[in-house]
Amino acid sequence: MVELGSVQVSQPDMIAFASKYDPQPMHLDPNAASFTIYGGLIASGWHTGALFMGLLVRSLIAQTTSLGSPGMEDLRWPAPVRPGDTLTGRIEVLETRASNSRPNMGIVKWRGEMRNQDGKLVMGATGTNFFGRKPA
Repeated sequence: MVELGSVQVSQPDMIAFASKYDPQPMHLDPNAASFTIYGGLIASGWHTGALFMGLLVRSLIAQTTSLGSPGMEDLRWPAPVRPGDTLTGRIEVLETRASNSRPNMGIVKWRGEMRNQDGKLVMGATGTNFFGRKPA
C-alpha cells in the first residue's frame, strides 16, 4: 500500500465545487439537503475524486515521469462525505509491466481508495497510469 496523505473537507469548499461542477441540492444547500435521503449536505462524488487525485499527484505522481493515464474503472462512492470529514487516500499497486509498443513507457494498474476519519470507505476506483522508464 502507498499512503497518499489526508485532506479535510470544508463546507465552503464543498459548496464552491458543487456550484461550479455538480449543482444538485444535496451538494449546495444545507437546508434543501436535509430533506434528501442523505439528511444533510454531502460532497459531490466528483469532488471526492478530485481530492483523491490531488493527493495522488502530490504524494506520488509529481515525483515521477508521468506520461498520463487512459482512465479509471469501477469508480464508486459507497458512503457520503460530510462537511468536516478528514479523508485519507491510498493505493495498492496491482500490476506493473513495460509497454509492448513503447519500451520507454511502463504501465501501472492500481486500486485506490479514500476513507473518512472513521475508516469508512467513501471512494474506490481502479486506475492505470503510464510512467517513463529508463533504457534497459
